[in-house]
Amino acid sequence: MARLTIVDRSGVGKSIIGDHGLSVMELIRDNGFDELLALCGGCCACATCHVYVDAAYADRLPAMSDDENDLLDSSDHRHAQSRLSCQIPFSHALDGLIVTIAPED
Repeated sequence: MARLTIVDRSGVGKSIIGDHGLSVMELIRDNGFDELLALCGGCCACATCHVYVDAAYADRLPAMSDDENDLLDSSDHRHAQSRLSCQIPFSHALDGLIVTIAPED
């Protein structure tokens, strides 16, 4: 198990202990963050699980797929640290990760 900190849209952070093998999106959703809609359930078919990832962890994440990149292009709030949380498998290597839920499009 590893620690994940989620910052909501109002700037309030909450740390949780996450299970290895779940996606960051599943951890956010399962811990009561209703702001993250995750409408497609993690199929990389929407961008409603858009988060900003702490830059210190960028090199620990899997490469962004073309599908993820295309979906993020549809967001008015995309920036260099944007990722879809459904595409980030959580693991011990990400212990201490901080993600901020992006504004809704």
